Amino acid sequence: MHVLKVIETTVTGLGYELVDVERGGGGMLTVYLDSPEGIDVNDCQIVSNQLTRLFLVENIDYSRLEVSSPGLDRPLKKDADFVRFAGEKAKFKLRMPINGQKNFVGLIGELGAGVLQLDVDGVVVAIELANVDKARLVPTF
Repeated sequence: MHVLKVIETTVTGLGYELVDVERGGGGMLTVYLDSPEGIDVNDCQIVSNQLTRLFLVENIDYSRLEVSSPGLDRPLKKDADFVRFAGEKAKFKLRMPINGQKNFVGLIGELGAGVLQLDVDGVVVAIELANVDKARLVPTF
């Protein structure tokens, strides 16, 4: 997708990590970004201004642009996300059940050969990343 590549190139070029892009109804485009230092309103404004100008030049059709942090329950999408957040608590929704179960909550463990080790209350469950429909961090307070 051309739009995704343009957004990713721009966001990473500005020193941020692209977490996700969502297209909503009515031409809404939402861009989620992160950085090791976290994201504040100023970061969102910088990226928004840059993308707005770029979309005009690239003739990318949208009606509204929203740039945001991924929140405390950050989605986990890429292999690097699982490595970065090893030891953190996350919830998973799988495409195909493992032992009759599609939803898991546990501590992110090692990732190797596309298989994640998830510690669910002391029991390690091996989850193929290709089987993960959605994964999000579970905020701890």
